[in-house]
Amino acid sequence: MIADMILVVLVFAFCYHYTSPYIRELDGMFAESLGVMLPVYFVILFLFGTYRSLWKYAEAKEFLICTVASFTAGGLFFIISRWSFDEKVPFFFYLLIATCVAGAHVIFRIVYRVYRDIVSGSKNKTKDKSKRTMIVGCGDACYHMLSEIKISRSTNVNPVVGIDDDVSKIGKTFNGLRVSGSSDDIPHLAKKYKIEQIIISMPSATNKQISAIIEKCGKTGAEVKILPKLIDFESDDKNFLNRVRDITPDELLGRNAVDIVSPEVLSFIRGKVVLITGGGGSIGSELCRQVSANEPKRLIIVDIYENNAYDIQQELIRTYGNALDLKVLIASVRDYSRIEHIIRTFKPDLVIHAAAHKHVPLMEFSPAEAVKNNIFGTINVANAARKNGVGKFIMISTDKAVNPTNIMGATKRVCEMVIQSMINEEGGTSFSCVRFGNVLGSNGSVIPLFKKQIAEGGPVTVTHPDIIRYFMTIPEAVQLVLVTGAIGKGGEIFVLDMGEPVKIVDLAKKMISLSGKDIDIEYIGLRPGEKLYEELLMDEEGIRTTEKDRIHIGMPIEIDQDLLKKQLGELWDIVNDDEKSDDEMMELVESKLREITPTFVRASDLQPV
Repeated sequence: MIADMILVVLVFAFCYHYTSPYIRELDGMFAESLGVMLPVYFVILFLFGTYRSLWKYAEAKEFLICTVASFTAGGLFFIISRWSFDEKVPFFFYLLIATCVAGAHVIFRIVYRVYRDIVSGSKNKTKDKSKRTMIVGCGDACYHMLSEIKISRSTNVNPVVGIDDDVSKIGKTFNGLRVSGSSDDIPHLAKKYKIEQIIISMPSATNKQISAIIEKCGKTGAEVKILPKLIDFESDDKNFLNRVRDITPDELLGRNAVDIVSPEVLSFIRGKVVLITGGGGSIGSELCRQVSANEPKRLIIVDIYENNAYDIQQELIRTYGNALDLKVLIASVRDYSRIEHIIRTFKPDLVIHAAAHKHVPLMEFSPAEAVKNNIFGTINVANAARKNGVGKFIMISTDKAVNPTNIMGATKRVCEMVIQSMINEEGGTSFSCVRFGNVLGSNGSVIPLFKKQIAEGGPVTVTHPDIIRYFMTIPEAVQLVLVTGAIGKGGEIFVLDMGEPVKIVDLAKKMISLSGKDIDIEYIGLRPGEKLYEELLMDEEGIRTTEKDRIHIGMPIEIDQDLLKKQLGELWDIVNDDEKSDDEMMELVESKLREITPTFVRASDLQPV
């Protein structure tokens, strides 16, 4: 305010003394005019909100407001002066003053901004932690990010060179950053400018486009970060720099998520009561998010782990408040009476059974726990659903259930057999299974493990140089479940076409290259129960397509229900015999699982092809 008033005095004094020799009517009016002018400018600039702006963050809008306010004040000064004491002073004198004052106010603020940018920039450049940075994609997001870098005193980003595939930008300067080449030039420009960090600023690009850029960035040895997609931004367009993050798994693999859910498919959720077991887990929590977004009548989350249950509960409350009828219950699927009471009380239309022990190596040494939780937990939830007239029941399975080579996979295959056998029993419940591949970013999956190992300085551990896996994203996995609920008739095992499998060592190499670190890969051998490749269908299941291009159905296999019940009874007696030693328990459980699922063969017993 003080600076503005000083400028008003100086500009008026200049204009007055410059024009007074030519305008006789101005004689003796200096003090009188200035006495009117100062309060007019002060009040108008204040009312226009000029002093509410933080000028070190100011953009075009703030400068425009300042200009309009100055001219408005000049106009009001003219009206008051002409009405009160200087009817003969020509109009151009007031126009000259208004123009000069407005220009002085704006120029003063521009000079201040430039000074701040220079000071902040020099401070940033002198910091040892500042990284020489290449920015790929010089659009609006890049512009905002560069502006933030200039005014920030704590950033470790020192923009050195820009990259853009728009040939009209190459060779130009973009908000102080020179655009020196296209994406094809990334490797040699990174070497030329000694780049330590690359930020991909292409928030509207597809994962396929991002993947092509990542491939080139990976050859530089620099650390690679990315701005999120535009849909991940909140309503404001600030804090671009703070949103820079690591590459996500689906961006890393270069595949766009398969969109298999339509509004028509999701309409079956609207107005329904949905119960999700294991609702706090990686898959379960995403199921809760997508179900909540489609207006269920009520969502019931059941989980044994209270921390996960609490996290998803609080997230949904923050997102939907009272608009979502949410119930979160702590319970174990092993406890039939508790599960049956919950289903009887809340009468769900749809039950999604996601609760399970899923870690292959851990279950090798705790086979009885895998059986109790996976097999008999599934039986408990399925029986309670059928008894209480639940409309649809969907069980989450795994590709490890196909020709299993480990305890976890074998238990999930038995679960599939149980669910398929129930289609022949009385009751109106429709039972289906969904068979997943490896889910990117889920708890215990390989990418979070590699990320942690890289952060700790390595080595990155890979079980075998030839091991491959199918991958799907968490949203894809959840969409598959929801589609199953909509189109399942009963007895099907749904699988998703996940494209080509990925070689794990190639994934590790790409993550290391993007980290900008020199980290070794260590081969540690296949873990207990692990095989080199996974399958999605057994030979005898066959396959048929659905109206959804990427979804296929494994045909039900004939199951002898009486024999299965007998074998399950014997398995129950085994896992509940506390007199058995750990070694005896492991041997007996595996033997019984082999009997129930003849396709259960250890990887060490397989003949090489």
